[in-house]
Amino acid sequence: MWLLALALAYLIGSIPTAYVVGRFVYGFDIRKRGSGNVGATNALRTMGTVPGLVVLAVDALKGVIAVWLGQVAGGPWLAAVTALAAIIGHSWSLFLEFQGGKGVATTAGAVLAMAPAVVLWAGLLWLVIVVLSRYVSLGSIIAAAVAPFLMLFFHRPWPYTLFTLVGAALIIYRHRSNIKRLLTGTEHKLGERS
Repeated sequence: MWLLALALAYLIGSIPTAYVVGRFVYGFDIRKRGSGNVGATNALRTMGTVPGLVVLAVDALKGVIAVWLGQVAGGPWLAAVTALAAIIGHSWSLFLEFQGGKGVATTAGAVLAMAPAVVLWAGLLWLVIVVLSRYVSLGSIIAAAVAPFLMLFFHRPWPYTLFTLVGAALIIYRHRSNIKRLLTGTEHKLGERS
């Protein structure tokens, strides 16, 4: 049962929402536009607000479904692992030759299913940082880093806290190139077109 749940979570996570919307609605490969990333920020940059929000919602839903699947099949520990499988699927998609997004929306969806208050406060922090700096990547990195501490603060089950710790590490790892650009002042700001 665990293996089936993990496989399903990975496959759900692997659905490349931004690629599907770009290819079948707008007729282009999002990997060849903007930052080349298969995620909501690049969808917003290359396709506009509504498609960007659709990609964000669907990618977050993948995390919600993965947690629900794990909770039904085995409880909090399995939910943490299926959530991680969905993020790995999103970041290294089976359908895109193991390329993918950076996992922020899918992680946020998973955390929403585990602890809505954590998403609320981490989301507010993300919003403040993005509004003040206009760097989505900076907001994502800091919000991800704070999420495990928020899980502890709200006394959520240990598997969920460990999940946010691993999820934060993955998000920071996937933002390596953004971190380099932030340090050199060449990172794209929200509203800029690549």
